[in-house]
Amino acid sequence: MDLELAALAGQAASTVVNGMATTGWEQVQRAVGELWRRAQPGGADTVVQDLDRMRAELLAARRDRNDGAEEELVSEWKQRLRRLMADHPELVPAMEQLINEVRASGRPEDFRAHRVTMKARASGKARVTMAGRDINITKGG
Repeated sequence: MDLELAALAGQAASTVVNGMATTGWEQVQRAVGELWRRAQPGGADTVVQDLDRMRAELLAARRDRNDGAEEELVSEWKQRLRRLMADHPELVPAMEQLINEVRASGRPEDFRAHRVTMKARASGKARVTMAGRDINITKGG
């Protein structure tokens, strides 16, 4: 579940950050705030304020073509969302719904792909398979 949770958190973080720069920004803010209210009611207002501040940072980064700053925001949200879902697994379906709703409300070009870095090390007879998206493996006998 850890890898699945990390993957979902990464997808959600990318969706949230991209959604901050769209006309559907208020929907993103409301949805993320609602997730926090369900899990940590006392921290929801702080998260909403963070979204406001980070939105300003994101818009400035995009204006200045500073991809590094945008990637840092995605990374920060990935960690926050992963921890939230790890502490409150009942929120996983709501996180999936948030991703689908935010993406459905925007245009495809609103949602940029973010760089993914994967590292693996194998030794002996180990085999490593990595994929950035879908993968099908069949092994003939």
